[in-house]
Amino acid sequence: MIDLSTTYLGLALKNPLVASASPLSKKVEKAKQLEEAGIAAIVMYSLFEEQIIHESLELDHFLTRAADFSAEVRSYLPDTGVYSLEPDKYLNQVSALKKALTIPVIGSLNGVSHGGWTRYARQIQDAGADALELNLYYVATDPDLNGQEIEDAQVELVSEVKSAITIPLAVKLSPFVTSLSNFAQRLVKAGADGLVLFNRFYQPDFDLDELEILHSLELSTSADLRLPLRWISILRGKINADYALTSGVHSAQDVLKAMMAGANVAMMASFLLHNGAQAIPSILNDLQTWMQEREYQSIHQMQGSMSQRSVAEPSAFERANYMRVLSSFRDLP
Repeated sequence: MIDLSTTYLGLALKNPLVASASPLSKKVEKAKQLEEAGIAAIVMYSLFEEQIIHESLELDHFLTRAADFSAEVRSYLPDTGVYSLEPDKYLNQVSALKKALTIPVIGSLNGVSHGGWTRYARQIQDAGADALELNLYYVATDPDLNGQEIEDAQVELVSEVKSAITIPLAVKLSPFVTSLSNFAQRLVKAGADGLVLFNRFYQPDFDLDELEILHSLELSTSADLRLPLRWISILRGKINADYALTSGVHSAQDVLKAMMAGANVAMMASFLLHNGAQAIPSILNDLQTWMQEREYQSIHQMQGSMSQRSVAEPSAFERANYMRVLSSFRDLP
């Protein structure tokens, strides 16, 4: 019997397939379909810092302006304790998913500043989340802000969030860091139990007819697997943390590669958005078939077997192999 089980953030999972943050978690019935199809855990859609700030300021403006009115008018104002801000909806959804599902539910916070994040992290925990994913999505556009300042602020944020909760904490980070290995090490020392590689950055396009900025997000393909695959392979064994590979997981082969690189789980969103929950059983079946044909007994047996520390040619992950790849083009007829 093939053992597909794995662990991630201290959570025992029946297999390494995890639904990453996406709109699918906004509906309980969709999440239930994912569980029934075989998904082992689900990451909630992200609660964004901008949503919290924007809606809180709107409510504050509404209440402050009305404070100049008569007591009779103020009696018609909504109670701030029950006013439906986005965080309230989010927390309610966490609770709803926990009641409906038996698989772990991981909350997701998307922000980079200090302040209220510790409070919201604690509230997500109190709503029943089994773990929390902190998404460090930040586009540095200020030329006077250097990389060290950005990294210091993010490391401090991780430390603050970790100190506010008792559930495991994963950090989803960007590949656009000067020394990714060092930054990853600092995040783990600050309290991160796991690292999620990588964020897919929003990249705007231009409409040349309307002369407008186009807002869209292209779904990933298996080609996007290579970047997180490389870095998990490098970090595995050097930095003691759990690893989740995200971006580019579309097949059983992609999952196998993620495991061999050293990931604990393979996260997917684009595949699920494109194919739906009904496509999950085929991936699990292909996974078992491949392992059985090659006499693998468990997922644990293969995890990290192709990491940089385990392969015969460690330089394949580094600059030396870059020259070899370029040479292959010159050798073409």
